[in-house]
Amino acid sequence: MKGTNMNRSSKILYVMLTVILFGSLLGCNENMMATEMEKGKAQMNIEKEQFGTTPDGKKVDIYTLTNANDCEVKITNYGGIVVSLTAPDKDGKISDIVLGYDNLDGYIKDNSPYFGALIGRYGNRIGKAKFELNGKTYTLAANNGENHLHGGVKGFDKVVWDAKEIKQDDAVGLELNYLSKDGEEGYPGNLNVTVKYLWTNNNELKIEYSATTDKDTVVNLTHHSYFNLAGKGNVLNHQLMIDADKFTPVDEGLIPTGELRSVKGTPMDFTKPTAVGARIEQDDEQLKYGLGYDHNWALNDYDGSMKMVASVYESTSGRIMEVHTTEPGLQFYSGNFLDGTITGKNGRVYEHRTGLCLETQHFPDSPNKPDFLSTTLKPGEKYSTTTIYKFKTK
Repeated sequence: MKGTNMNRSSKILYVMLTVILFGSLLGCNENMMATEMEKGKAQMNIEKEQFGTTPDGKKVDIYTLTNANDCEVKITNYGGIVVSLTAPDKDGKISDIVLGYDNLDGYIKDNSPYFGALIGRYGNRIGKAKFELNGKTYTLAANNGENHLHGGVKGFDKVVWDAKEIKQDDAVGLELNYLSKDGEEGYPGNLNVTVKYLWTNNNELKIEYSATTDKDTVVNLTHHSYFNLAGKGNVLNHQLMIDADKFTPVDEGLIPTGELRSVKGTPMDFTKPTAVGARIEQDDEQLKYGLGYDHNWALNDYDGSMKMVASVYESTSGRIMEVHTTEPGLQFYSGNFLDGTITGKNGRVYEHRTGLCLETQHFPDSPNKPDFLSTTLKPGEKYSTTTIYKFKTK
């Protein structure tokens, strides 16, 4: 009896010790998890540094946004330019995958091809640098032959924006504000513009655009980063998919004709992943006009909601970039005018087609094409659109 009671006591003591030990381990694990979470949050950071001074004496800053994965986006308030963006490859190596310059002077040069910039008031081209609104003709700067391109001589890519840092649970960011005054570059209305860049812990660069006006005007904002997912070489082996059955063919000046043409049976068909260079040298009128791809695709099933509309895959790095947007169009530009005359970051010479752009937008020349979706903004209305560039690997 005595021995039996001792066994039972031992068993009870064993169970109690086991429960206590398990509880301690569980608490330890919870503490470790909490520590790791806090560590992740601690890695999210914003740093501000001076980037230089404009020719008219305005100081310019650069902001480094770091997420919990130790990936960074550097953005300057000059032109809202994304100077660098780092993302891991399939082996975890982090590299910069956008084209640009080491310093502000590079971006101020007249020949800078809009590396990483915010584009406005009107992204892309307006034919003959004119449009009519409410019976009045507005004349814009003809800075692309006889046409108007990317907001004119001094578009949103060449102004200093007011900047405010953003910190959220899963992202760090930058809010940029700019008042484009009535008559600036020929556009009517005082346009108050806000652009928010958010860099998330999912390696997403989220861009939220909004604007209001005090007079009827036209607005079409976009982003102009040149991506190279390999971080070197050209982009001809990048596999591109665009969810669009139609595109807007252009004339010799790259102004849309007004037609929506099927991509089927043409070099414009990226409905299935296809190498950028697979058909870029074909004997095709549209490719000759653009010296490659420099066209707008009419995205499928547009209804203003957020959708994944394109993806790019680069096999040597394993990097994938997805493009999600609320916009109806996507301009794919294959870096045709890069010709080796520009030296960018770390002394790298940007040769032909060393970067590609995927610019979410309303269609080019919409103010002159009544059958295209309107880009008119009126007082009391709010322009609002969002685009996300998401980076991952396989």
